[in-house]
Amino acid sequence: MESEEVLRIKLTALKSEHRDLDEAIGALVERDGDTLTVRRLKKQKLALKDKIANIEDRLTPDIIA
Repeated sequence: MESEEVLRIKLTALKSEHRDLDEAIGALVERDGDTLTVRRLKKQKLALKDKIANIEDRLTPDIIA
């Protein structure tokens, strides 16, 4: 099990990468870039979003009601 500090560092890095991909996609779409590249970047962005959600779930304690 990874420590909470390591998970938070990974989370920060993934969020930064997610933001960078978002900006790259926006720039490509603005100048009518290659649609295949845009699709690949969107797929990478979605995978990052899943990883971010996974880490956030691990950091948030389960609350039993």
